[in-house]
Amino acid sequence: MSKMKKSAIYFTIIFLGISTSLISQPLSTSSKRAIQMYDLATRSIDSYDYQAAVVLLKEALRIDSKFTEAWLLMADAYDFMGKYDSVVYASENALKVGGEKYPVIFFFCSQAYFKVGSYEKALEMAKIFLEKRKYSANQEKQIRKIINNCQFALEALKYPVSYTITRMDDSINSPYDEYWPSLSADEEVMVFTRLIPRNELNTKFWGNWQEDIFVTQKKGNYWSTARSIGNRINTIQNEGSESITADGMKMYYTACNREDGKGKCDIYVSELTPNGWTEGVNIGEPINTGNNEKQPSLSADGRTMYFVSNRPGGKGKYDVWISHLQDNGKWSVPVNAGDSINTPDDEQSPFIHPDNQTLYFSSDGWTGMGGYDIFVSRKICAQDTCWKTPVNLGYPLNTSADEIGFTVNARGDRGLFASDRGYAQKKDIFEIIMPITYRPLAVSYIKGKIYDAETLQPLEANLELVDLESREVIHQSFSQKNTGEFLVCIPVSHQLAFNISKDRYMFYSEHFALYDTLAANKPFLKDFALQPIKPGKKTILNNIFFETNSYELKKESEVELNKLISFLQANPQVKIEIMGHTDNSGSEIFNLTLSENRARSVARYLIQNGIDAKRIFYKGYGEKFPIASNDTEQGKAMNRRTEFKIIE
Repeated sequence: MSKMKKSAIYFTIIFLGISTSLISQPLSTSSKRAIQMYDLATRSIDSYDYQAAVVLLKEALRIDSKFTEAWLLMADAYDFMGKYDSVVYASENALKVGGEKYPVIFFFCSQAYFKVGSYEKALEMAKIFLEKRKYSANQEKQIRKIINNCQFALEALKYPVSYTITRMDDSINSPYDEYWPSLSADEEVMVFTRLIPRNELNTKFWGNWQEDIFVTQKKGNYWSTARSIGNRINTIQNEGSESITADGMKMYYTACNREDGKGKCDIYVSELTPNGWTEGVNIGEPINTGNNEKQPSLSADGRTMYFVSNRPGGKGKYDVWISHLQDNGKWSVPVNAGDSINTPDDEQSPFIHPDNQTLYFSSDGWTGMGGYDIFVSRKICAQDTCWKTPVNLGYPLNTSADEIGFTVNARGDRGLFASDRGYAQKKDIFEIIMPITYRPLAVSYIKGKIYDAETLQPLEANLELVDLESREVIHQSFSQKNTGEFLVCIPVSHQLAFNISKDRYMFYSEHFALYDTLAANKPFLKDFALQPIKPGKKTILNNIFFETNSYELKKESEVELNKLISFLQANPQVKIEIMGHTDNSGSEIFNLTLSENRARSVARYLIQNGIDAKRIFYKGYGEKFPIASNDTEQGKAMNRRTEFKIIE
């Protein structure tokens, strides 16, 4: 589930046949005792007991310090343990005693130096290896990739990006690995994965570790001490690489080795209730298959899922795939994100920002500084495969270590990620202030409760955010059934209609027009009371627009007008009055006439689009019924409005 970077660059390379230059010859020692220690070390590695392997190999090398294969296997054991400085030490010794006989050791040394960020030495070893001209096609491909990466890394070190990076405190980070942070849009809840021992007394085997999901809440400017999300989700198996929805009410996560699993690792979903998080449910086909599916990331409205899988039809090992939640509640057949995102190697931890256009992910396939680097790509058309070429986020965010699980807050100014840089080789979660270049589009949010205006009982209502220009529905969700609570992300640089609707209730509309990133720092906190459909009840149509001193409807009004048509079609017994109002600018007679004509324009649109004229009445009231002071421009704007009232 968590892609722990245990690449086994020596043992597996030699014995899986990528290089045959060593295994085709006898071992480089004649000591039977040294060979015996070497064989026992090999078995220890097979059993994941790397510490024991190192002890055995040290004994073999005490007997014969020129035992080349023992140095290489020791480097491999250290690699599995994440002790990369020791990998370099063992590789250098292998080179000293066997470099002339086994040119492939230059290849191994290049990899070792690259892992610790010694890019110039890695380049030197790579070039010597190529000069020896004793390599396979696969080795040549790998070594040329290292050369490209080293050249990129050296340039990145010369021109670092202006980042402010801070390791999060001990309320989040522990002596264990923490990674894959995920935030709610209001940044009040964070969930993340922690790798913990199954048995505190025996932590030397990787098989005795397991992943659990932890949760923390924001308390002022600080995070509470993280705690397990609970045993309805966490088990003695692996759960992690989670994505919490923008409203913090659902969580998709990865679980492995389950009886109801389709493959080794599947994606599950849990919901937050008054009694805590529910037991996870396997989301099933077509997302989960007999292969591995993991690391989900949900769009802000929860209707698009990005995840990684090694299923057939991909571009490489693990690829990013995309699926959409359909109106019938089923997920669509996933689509591969394509060559603009995926490589023949691994792509990991995709994160789609609430702007629904900016994708961050980790990869060891695109040119980078080592391990997994973090990249950003922007969507350039509606198709799932339509992305700009990814950009490496540069140094010091990316290093020779693994950087994974990148996530950015809704405002787009701060990010979180995990890395095993320093800190005793454990992964910790870091916070970063985002430079302008790599920020997504800023996103604000509206948060509140929806309730019955008469009984004050919470309501589960349909929420819809519509772009008034394109008429595209960019968000669709529901408020919570038990509490009426909701959170909806609002992109900056759009004119949007926010609609709330429920059967047997008047619908409510709100207008948002956010044009600068400062707006993202000012979320909207508002509760909404829905009126039952009864005679005399009325609603302001906040997205009906006219030209100044004109009764000609603007094109942007059609979203709201069509919403009113849908309401009337769903309630065929209802008759309404369209009510026009103005501010007090101009003469009273002019305002009365203007409001009458505007009400008539709305009524005409409804009738022309299929609503029976007998159900539609209209009247202009001019400046007679203000709802705000006419002494301010804001008040005047509120008074210039169109309403509809139930008359039968």
